[in-house]
Amino acid sequence: MSATSGFITPPRIATESFQSAEQAVIRLSEIYERNTAFLRDHFQGFVGGDIPSAPVRATYPFVRITTATHARVDSRLSYGFVSGPGVHETTVTRPDLFRRYLVEQIGLLIENHRVPVEIGESDEPIPIHFAYRRDINIETEAGHLAVESPPLRDLFDTPNLAAMDDAIVNGTILPSPGAAAQLAMFRAARIDYSLHRLSHYTGTAPEHFQNFVIFTNYQFYVDDFSRIGHQRMADGDPVATAFVEPGNLITHNARLKSGSSGQPPARMPQMPAYHLVQPDDSGITMINIGVGPSNARTITDHVAVLRPHAWLMLGHCAGLRNTQKLGDYVLAHGYVREDHVLDEELPLWVPIPALAEVQVAIEQAVGEVTGLNGYELKRVMRTGTVASVDNRNWELSDHGAILRRLSQSRAVALDMESAAIAANGFRFRVPYGTLLCISDKPLHGEIKLAGMAGEFYRQRVGQHLEIGLKALEKLKSQERERLHSRKLRSFAEVAFQ
Repeated sequence: MSATSGFITPPRIATESFQSAEQAVIRLSEIYERNTAFLRDHFQGFVGGDIPSAPVRATYPFVRITTATHARVDSRLSYGFVSGPGVHETTVTRPDLFRRYLVEQIGLLIENHRVPVEIGESDEPIPIHFAYRRDINIETEAGHLAVESPPLRDLFDTPNLAAMDDAIVNGTILPSPGAAAQLAMFRAARIDYSLHRLSHYTGTAPEHFQNFVIFTNYQFYVDDFSRIGHQRMADGDPVATAFVEPGNLITHNARLKSGSSGQPPARMPQMPAYHLVQPDDSGITMINIGVGPSNARTITDHVAVLRPHAWLMLGHCAGLRNTQKLGDYVLAHGYVREDHVLDEELPLWVPIPALAEVQVAIEQAVGEVTGLNGYELKRVMRTGTVASVDNRNWELSDHGAILRRLSQSRAVALDMESAAIAANGFRFRVPYGTLLCISDKPLHGEIKLAGMAGEFYRQRVGQHLEIGLKALEKLKSQERERLHSRKLRSFAEVAFQ
């Protein structure tokens, strides 16, 4: 233990160069585990009445690469190399959770630039809340501190939201003169913040999230996904290893381990998540985001730090064309963004393009599940623009103005969530897609009523979910360089995917 600059800190670990990605990640883990344990030990003492004589601080580990050439990198990937010569650096958290990702990203840097990476201790403090993987108040007795105890912020670093913004992702960061360039889209504290938010919103730990994600706005889809997950576990699925529900309730694959573990929550979280777990996190996560663009933006802000390989929106929408029928599908190829949740971070003049790889996978899945192909597929699916709004009762507004705007946009469907999910996919460089199912046509007198809606859901949800699952399986089989294409990257990007 040392007292440097007025802080109680652990002994400094010297920065070291590594030519092996595996060894680099081992050192990242050593620093992270040592420093978080240091904070937890001192905090436990504080809770027990042992007040530190000075503020306690430990910092995140960093990974750094220094290059001296503009030489072009021969790589099919859209990531794995820095944009130019100089020093590039990022802080790292939870090497245990991100081990596979870090080994891949660091390995690409070493391979492409043929220089070692440096691993050491950064100057970015670890907030005491993030030294714990769950809520600090649950894992300790922090909620029962004596009234006369010094304020927490006097003795430990706490989350600093000013240092956890998305300036790197948004392309608005203004680096200080002489400062290292960014190596990743998120620094450590920003990632930790989202990991804790994911547990809170979804009721499941970040460890269970998979690399392919489905967002939905109706519980019916979750019910069907849960039924499928339990059935696969009971049947001894040859690939999936477990099915995880809110409360970290794990149903094990009968082929590997019988029974279940964990307890269901006393009450459901705001956006419950369900995970069909496969090796290397290659399975599928489904999250019920509920209705509205705010939840859609919120959850994608946090899922993005896990760097998933793709996410899809499966949900219901209003059909806007008289030629459409209830139960028809809409494959979005464009969005009218009138939900207003990302206007500042991603201006409306930024186009949100359709991604060919995702579009093709979804269209092929619709054809295989419905048995229709080519021109016949138009009987049940329309490709077009989806308008997303923030007013659930949009039908009650000025019909003349609504019809004019929707007609000018050429929109074929309207919902509240799809544009936010696609826009945040574009913003966070996560491949995205949308397949909606028409559940009402309010502009044509077909309003969703309770009885009709219930029967519709029973008939269509199963097929719609099957299409989504099949589309993700197709995306899994694609080469990584095609899925994570340059279409989602700007001309001066960070190296990490």
